Amino acid sequence: MTKITGILFDKDGTLLDFDKSWEPVNRRASLFAAAGDEVLADRLMVICGMDPLTGKVSSGSLFAAAAPSEIAAAMSNAGAPFEPEELTAHLDRFFIEGAENAVAVTDLPALFKRLKARGLHLGIASSDNEASIRAIAERMQFMPYVDYIAGYDSGHGVKPNPGMVEAFARRQNIDLSEIAVVGDNTHDLHMARNARAGLAIGVLTGTSGIEALEPHADYVLASIEELEGLLDRLPDPAVS
Repeated sequence: MTKITGILFDKDGTLLDFDKSWEPVNRRASLFAAAGDEVLADRLMVICGMDPLTGKVSSGSLFAAAAPSEIAAAMSNAGAPFEPEELTAHLDRFFIEGAENAVAVTDLPALFKRLKARGLHLGIASSDNEASIRAIAERMQFMPYVDYIAGYDSGHGVKPNPGMVEAFARRQNIDLSEIAVVGDNTHDLHMARNARAGLAIGVLTGTSGIEALEPHADYVLASIEELEGLLDRLPDPAVS
């Protein structure tokens, strides 16, 4: 196995507690897209994968894994009285504003600092817009340790296509086989496989259970808090 020199993290459900961070934003987005019609808003939530009563988002759904442009298109097709482009601009704004109330799964500055001390290249690849990702990294104070950020609007394509991983490899001048992709959704793991990344690592802090992740992952962790322990257990490629 090639030595891992770079880690590319998903954001929502991986670095951030998905439900605590985004349930209010998803409700706000749905009600706005429905122009205040609560019945339509509930229907839009269901179409995007969220239970209007519990607020839970299903694995692999639009709210769990899609870019705002894809969510907007689905809402428009379902009766939201907006053109997809106009609605996308509003959703982008809601997600940027929602970053102010996002909840981390652990002490991210401390974790990223320790990973950086190992000599690792660190990046974030999210279906969110790049401005929102940067706002969260700045607010939570782990931006100084981040080498690369890619959102759906960064020009590298969307998940599960391999472009975000490939751009990370080019930017950091490392081989794809040296990258571990960490995410809570099968979109993340499929992106890793499509890019031929070295490792695909699932975490259980988002919308997917172990039964969804395990068939597509090299490892499944309870959370990124277990990542350092996994890195310590990986075989050393220098040892035959």
